[in-house]
Amino acid sequence: MRVRVATIALGITAALLTVSACSTDTTGAKHATARTGSPADTTQAAPLTSAALETRLLDQSDLGSGYLRKPERPTQHDDVTVIGCPALSELGGDTATGATLTFPRKAKTAFAYGGSSSEISEELYSDSANKLSEGIGRIFDAMTGCPTYQVVAGGTPIDIASQKLPAPHGLGDERWSQLLTFSTGGRSTVVKQTAIRDGSLLLVISGSPALVDRHLGKALAKATAAG
Repeated sequence: MRVRVATIALGITAALLTVSACSTDTTGAKHATARTGSPADTTQAAPLTSAALETRLLDQSDLGSGYLRKPERPTQHDDVTVIGCPALSELGGDTATGATLTFPRKAKTAFAYGGSSSEISEELYSDSANKLSEGIGRIFDAMTGCPTYQVVAGGTPIDIASQKLPAPHGLGDERWSQLLTFSTGGRSTVVKQTAIRDGSLLLVISGSPALVDRHLGKALAKATAAG
């Protein structure tokens, strides 16, 4: 079912981002193919706690009518294998569910829209600017560097096509964006994923392209609001 595909798609991409953000390996991709903006610096504010990040997530009052918050899915322990993209495999193919690597300061939420298969997820991370920049840059480099690849999650094969997109102009310190098409069981789901680093905070928005475009600015404004 398409809803199931979308759920798997968002879960996998979010988990891959988590794996990358937690990695301290510096031997990954060196070219920021999806990055625009200034390099990270070391003068940013101290990282926010997970509790503080929770208060900065979008809620139903921010989104408007028609949005239903999705319950948090239990941690999955399925084996995950990446096929056809060595760079992603090196980031931890079988740990891509995030079961063994977690980012210490994080918060996330997800919403379905209008009773359809359209959905949007938001994740916030906080760490030093350099760690966030390196981590998110490596995963976007890897994903956009492999136009097509396959992920097998819990025995379910998912064919993925990735396309680098122009990052939104003038938001945050660094920006990345990509379009992912997930295909399985004869059905396809298109997911847009945009990440913005602002100082020691990283925002990742994933979901239906129209919803990502509609709520990106609002999510960043709330995430970076003082206090």
